[in-house]
Amino acid sequence: MLTSLTAPYTDTRAGDLAWALGREPLPALATRELQLDGAAVQLRLLGASHQVLLEEDGSTCSETVACMPGSSTPLPLGVSKRIGEWEYEFAARVERLSPGSFAGRAQELLALVSDHPNGLAGTFPGARHAFTALLVQRHAGQVHWRTWHSYPQEGSLVSTRTRVGSRPPGGALAVGENAAAAAGQAGADLASDFPSARAVPAVARSTAARTVIPAAPRGDQRIPIA
Repeated sequence: MLTSLTAPYTDTRAGDLAWALGREPLPALATRELQLDGAAVQLRLLGASHQVLLEEDGSTCSETVACMPGSSTPLPLGVSKRIGEWEYEFAARVERLSPGSFAGRAQELLALVSDHPNGLAGTFPGARHAFTALLVQRHAGQVHWRTWHSYPQEGSLVSTRTRVGSRPPGGALAVGENAAAAAGQAGADLASDFPSARAVPAVARSTAARTVIPAAPRGDQRIPIA
């Protein structure tokens, strides 16, 4: 689902983004409500930021990535923690792209999310290649979502990846010298997350040390999704 947001694009920066759990719903420019095998998910576009609300069997999760004045938690590279009976994992990555690469990536991601049955993307009038996009899916008892925030004035693309649910068997990956191996597994992880998507940039994770490690940027490399 693609929508044109009514608010003008403000001159925010990738470095202004902050992350928070447990926030109440914030005013949204566009929303989409989905039912995924018993899980109620609400995707909310807050302009150049997002909020995802998840509820299932009385348990809830609220994730906010936005420019929040006074927030003491800047956008982290990775988080892994318990939320009641759930495991919550979050990873973020900031890419700096050339104008040509940025335009190509923006077009690809908007096409990907617009065509996906569980996607929501918003563009800003008069701001070329400025968009916010969210994609959610349920798989193996977990709810997964990916988000993208573009900042064309500085050539930055922020991508995030979240998983919420019971920890899958053998889900922990090693850190330290094995981080590269963990990054190499990102393609397989993403293919299982979003089997109907065409292509999604990679973010790798590590849960053994309760943190998540983003994969190192490698140009405009794509990870194919069957």
